[in-house]
Amino acid sequence: MRELLLSNDAVTISFAQAVLREAGIHSFVADQHMSVVEGSIGAFPRRLLVDPDLLSRARDLLDEAGLGQWLIRSDS
Repeated sequence: MRELLLSNDAVTISFAQAVLREAGIHSFVADQHMSVVEGSIGAFPRRLLVDPDLLSRARDLLDEAGLGQWLIRSDS
């Protein structure tokens, strides 16, 4: 899995997952349970991960959906 999106906003993550799901792209939210550790203050962003083979397509879809500012652009 490769990192695609980074956000502290659960609504942004949920919307991104819905866009990807509609396109048939499975995603996984990493770090979603960090709120237990951090005390629910939103200090640690959640990461949305996708299959490396679908990364470019997923990135394009989310960019078109207006989520470009949260996308992780590095392919390293």
